[in-house]
Amino acid sequence: MGRSRRTIPEELLLLALDPTTGTTAQPQSLDLGLAGAQLVELALAGRIAPDGDRIAVVSPRPTGDPTLDCALELLRRRGAPVRAVHWIGGPRLGLRQTYLSHLERCGMVHAVAGQMCGVLPTTRYQATDTDISREIRARLDSAIRTGVPPDPRTAALAALAHAVGLGKHLYPGNEGRSSRSRLRDLIRHDPMGGLVAHAVMDVQNGAAAQPRRPAPAGRQAAPGARPAPEPARGVPVQPRRGPMARVVAH
Repeated sequence: MGRSRRTIPEELLLLALDPTTGTTAQPQSLDLGLAGAQLVELALAGRIAPDGDRIAVVSPRPTGDPTLDCALELLRRRGAPVRAVHWIGGPRLGLRQTYLSHLERCGMVHAVAGQMCGVLPTTRYQATDTDISREIRARLDSAIRTGVPPDPRTAALAALAHAVGLGKHLYPGNEGRSSRSRLRDLIRHDPMGGLVAHAVMDVQNGAAAQPRRPAPAGRQAAPGARPAPEPARGVPVQPRRGPMARVVAH
């Protein structure tokens, strides 16, 4: 895969990057969206294909993109097709930072060091070429405005943007309501993008409503005691940081 074309994970992250603050919108769901965007990009490259609600590797040949090839190798090691919702909901610690660093190496963004409360170091990211972000946004705007079915790449990007909640970031307020609705409708124009987008939303819904585990046999909860909370599915466990650890802006 040559570097003449931006990948869908790169474009999704650039869409989410706020040019004013240097932070990303919807940081938690964006991690899920990036994992889903990798699947769509691998499908467009002919490396994987949908098998019902599962993802099957059809060609383990590397793409030339190290981040995508890492995901492809992990899928290959599974042996059998994996459900999209299980793949996207798996641990994704650091995926957003991986892509931010990747965009910095490619010259699409540059890091800006700062401090939080004058003490804690932070890193924010600014696009080096705003024309790229404008071109990506213009493709979505055109698909929404004209109603003409977009190309599979744009349709998948629109589906993922809706799934991670970027609609309110891209088309805010009451005046953007119809655009957000049309963004959602673009899901139907790309089967793989639709499969992945629905999986992203399913993971988020599952994290919001975790079933409680029954008490072990022979042990009953004390009257009035509150059950221990379940860890959220699909949300990476963040390691503890020291007091002077660098904070990456979301």
